[in-house]
This record gives sequence, structure tokens and C-alpha cells, in this order.
Amino acid sequence: MIKVYNTLTNKKEPFKTIEEGKVTMYVCGPTVYNYIHIGNARSAVAFDTIRKYLEYRGYQVKYVSNFTDVDDKIIKAAQDMNLEPSQVTSQFIDAFFEDTEALNVRRADAHPTVTENIDNIIDFNQVLIDKGYAYESEGDVYYRTRKFKDYGKLSGISVDQLASGASNRLDEADRDKKEDPLDFALWKQAKPGEIYWDSPWGQGRPGWHIECSVMASQELGDTIDIHAGGQDLQFPHHENEIAQSEGKSGQAFANYWLHNGFVTMNDEKMSKSLGNFKLVHDLRKIHNPQTLRFFLASAHYRRPINYSEEAIHEAKQNLNRIKTALANARHRLQTAQGTLQEDQEDITAWQNLKDSFIQDMDDDFQAQNGIADLYEMIASLNRYIARDQVSKQVIDLYLEDLKAILYIFGVEDVEAEEDLLDGEIEALIEERQQARADRNFDRADEIRDDLRDRGIILEDTPHGVRWKRESRDEE
Repeated sequence: MIKVYNTLTNKKEPFKTIEEGKVTMYVCGPTVYNYIHIGNARSAVAFDTIRKYLEYRGYQVKYVSNFTDVDDKIIKAAQDMNLEPSQVTSQFIDAFFEDTEALNVRRADAHPTVTENIDNIIDFNQVLIDKGYAYESEGDVYYRTRKFKDYGKLSGISVDQLASGASNRLDEADRDKKEDPLDFALWKQAKPGEIYWDSPWGQGRPGWHIECSVMASQELGDTIDIHAGGQDLQFPHHENEIAQSEGKSGQAFANYWLHNGFVTMNDEKMSKSLGNFKLVHDLRKIHNPQTLRFFLASAHYRRPINYSEEAIHEAKQNLNRIKTALANARHRLQTAQGTLQEDQEDITAWQNLKDSFIQDMDDDFQAQNGIADLYEMIASLNRYIARDQVSKQVIDLYLEDLKAILYIFGVEDVEAEEDLLDGEIEALIEERQQARADRNFDRADEIRDDLRDRGIILEDTPHGVRWKRESRDEE
């Protein structure tokens, strides 16, 4: 049984969906005025991994992630770039897909935008006004925070805590417009020169929090299974979403709230002022995107993850070992037999490893434990293919299962690389040395021949094995 840590209750709970076998999942997406940074990517990867694991466990997942395409930052970026806001957002939506798809993040089933939902946002606001949860004031619309009795249930921040000093944080114009300093904007009156839409309250644009309430309910209904996003969104964004959505519908907005941890850079908080603000667009130029994905997917989604060159190097080495094992297994299929009766023990042991993986991932998607199980499976594969006699049936089973598990973590098309990486070569040489130590000379010769066929020349010296790449001119 899958258990999920629910931020709403601050405990792990059995995962029970609204409709059996189906999951509705909404993930807050980016504000599209720039390239995404590694923190944005962490959220996209974390919930893509969870989505894929739920599918692995047999669920049909409807996954929705939005784009905020009207916002103060977008308006400023458009002014700085001398472009229309729609030109800015179109550019960076395309860039988002380019970056995330390089990380093997699958597109959502729907990517709604704010500008596509203006009429729905206006209608939603009007219902809140009609129910007394919101009011118009000089062209703005505000939500009456105190009217929602459960405000603070997600973040644990009470209305009384918010009220302390709230009026001092408002400028004079806001103070005059609001009934209460705690009230937040649902609709903002347009300033001169800004993008706007006509509404019953005059020309303006949506507030930030209302957008996700509207898009989630439009795509998935009034109550959804999972609402997810970064920890920084828990308050006030997600808290306000709950107030808006439940104020309108009178129903629970989401049954499970999931929040991913932050990314630090060399053990420091990521920030522009510290000069450690890493964009995926730039990182892709110096690192294999699949390595970045494997690094981001290897930690438990709720825990912080520290980005460093050492951590990326470790992810690269681990990924190369996996690739090498799969390449070796595919090569070993050429000499494998049809079936071997005694291999039933290996199949049983393999199933135990799979069961361990599922048990760990069922426990709130403990990816770091799931990855450890994956390494055990790779080790088991390596031990099996090093035997004198192997079964094609068993190797096919191992490869099929590994492909499904690796897909969860975003490792795809590992056989596509024709050129061996240095780490893969070293791993093959290490396997050859072990085969020689075990007096399995057939396997040792097989590895040497395989490397030679792929352009790698080995030299056995008194000081160990040296290798070099065969010159292309020599071919």
C-alpha cells in the first residue's frame, strides 16, 4: 500500500484516491519571464518521478501543471525587452519545454495558462463575492481572509499571527482599499500602460493566488487527489488557494498536499546576490541533461538537495555504471541460451529485489532507497551475466524490469550512446579483471574483444591495464 506524507496533516497517510485506479494531480508551474533555474527543475523532476511511479503501480494519472503568463515580473521583463508580454511568455514557455524535456520530464496532460482562463477567473471571483467571501474596492477585488474559518490549516500560521503588524506592511493606498490588512487580492486594477482585461470591476488582471484555484478546478474538478509544489509555495500561495477554492465549492480542495524541498548550491542558499543562481539552460551546456535528471531524482522529494560539481560527478559515475551493465547484458544476449532450469532461483531472488524497490517507493516515494535497490539489481545483473552459461529468458526479464524502473527516474534510451564514456570503459576493465581473477577467461576475452570492436585498445602492463581510444584515422 502506498503511503504519502500529507503536508495538510503533517503525517503519512494511506493513499486512497477519489476514483479507484485513477489519480488527479495538479502541480504549480513556473512564472514564465526567464529560463527556469535548478530549483524549478527540482520540482518538475520530483513530481514527474512521483507521477511515473504511480503509473508503474497501475494508476491512471491525469497530471496538470500551469503556466503563470501574466504577472508583475512578466510585465517588467516585457518593458525591459521592448516586447509584448505575450511574446515574452511564449518564448519562455518554449524554453521551459526545451529544458524539462532534456531532463526527460514528460509533458503534463494539460498546461493551462492564466490568459486562457480570464473569463473563468472572473466568474470564480463573482461567486466568491456573491457568497460574501470577497468584495470589490476601487477596481480591486479582495478575499476576506477572516471569513474562511480554517485559514492557516495547511501552513500552521494562524490569523492572529498574520494580524500582528500586518497593517504596518501595507502602503497607504492598500490600507485605504482593504477592509482588513489580512485580505489578499483576487483582481488588480490595471495601472497605466499595463496589460488588462475588462471585468465587472473595471479594467484589470488576476491576482496570483486565484489563478491556480481556477485552473485546477477547471481541469480536474472541485476536489483533487494531489496538489503539489515547492515548499516556498505552502504559504501564502497554497494557503490562499485552499481558502478560495473551499470558500467557493464548500468541499475539500485537495486530499493530499505534497511539497518538495529546496536546492542549495555548495551548501549555501541559492540566490542571485550570491552569484550561485544556476539556470538549467546554462547547466545543460556543461553537463549531460540525463546526469542532471539522475542527480535531481536520486533524493527524497521532501528533503533539500545540495548541488555541487562533486555531486554531479558522482551521479555521472553511477549512471555510467548502470549504462555499462545494460550494454554488457545486451551484448551477453548474443551467447545466451534459451532457458536454464536452474535459473529459477535467480528469478526468485530478482523478484525479491523488485519487491524491496516497491516497498521503499510505496513509503512516501523514498527515491534514495529506491535508487539503492536499483544498484542492488544492477549488481545482481552483473553477477549473472559473468557466468559461463546464462539464460536469454532471465536476461530479458532483468532488462525489461530495469527499463521500467529507470524510466521512473528519467533514465531513458541508455543504449542510444554509441561512444563509451570513460567511466563505462573503466567499469568494463574492472569487470574483466575480476573475470580473470575468477579464471573466467572466456568472459575476460569477450570483454576485451567487445572493447576492441568499439574502438578501445587495452594494454596489459606490469603496472595494470592501460587503455586508449583507437584513432578514427586508423579505422
